[in-house]
Amino acid sequence: MGSGFGAASLGFAMSANAGREWSMADWVVSVHGVARIVIVEDDASIGPKLAASLRNVGHDPDWCHDGAAALARAAVGGVDLVLLDLGLPDVDGFELCQRLRDRLPGAVLVVLTARTGELDVIQALESGADDYLTKPFRLAELLARVTAHLRRAADGGDTAGTAHLGHGRLVIDRAARRCLTPVGEVELRPKEFDLLAVLAAVPGQAVSREELMSRVWDENWFGSTKTLDVHVAALRRKLGDFVDITTLRHFGYRLEPPPDV
Repeated sequence: MGSGFGAASLGFAMSANAGREWSMADWVVSVHGVARIVIVEDDASIGPKLAASLRNVGHDPDWCHDGAAALARAAVGGVDLVLLDLGLPDVDGFELCQRLRDRLPGAVLVVLTARTGELDVIQALESGADDYLTKPFRLAELLARVTAHLRRAADGGDTAGTAHLGHGRLVIDRAARRCLTPVGEVELRPKEFDLLAVLAAVPGQAVSREELMSRVWDENWFGSTKTLDVHVAALRRKLGDFVDITTLRHFGYRLEPPPDV
């Protein structure tokens, strides 16, 4: 467990402020159905309390105290979202992140970490995380992030319901959520697919970081947008010459039109 992460910093302190935090967090529960959430946290003073907080706002959480328990729970399936502490006693947090991503490809994976270095954040995202939250954090912020991800997942992202979108040698099938190239299908994570579809819908047009975060993550997003940069890097790596995404310094990104457009 990383240092500087106590129960009080989660908003668990029994005080007047805690009551205010609960009232502020009430709106966060408006998601479609009950979310099945796995909490991977070795600190017995934090894990059960976090589970109780999520249960109190209508979710269905399971607390796993180490990596082995988390992998056993993942094998059962039926998980909507994972909250993963990187500082576990039995397994490297980044390795566990990758293994959970492999076993739960459709789940949202949020890393909780006391490591605030840019390289640590990038490694977490490249290991399969959809988002990260640095410790210490407030309960209201955690609930807001959880709800933002669950709402986007329930709504099918910004790309649901539309048929095929051609982009040169790429075919982006929004309805089936598939990305096809002349050499075969490229497997994209949910946020990678949503990001590509948003950019490909307006080839040659600049799209701001704020708009991309709003449409791919959540319109009420707050905090760092480093996750956007890592997902763009993943698209470039996976799609290679089939995609040309230009970084617009201090603004956002642009997907360049293919030569035949």
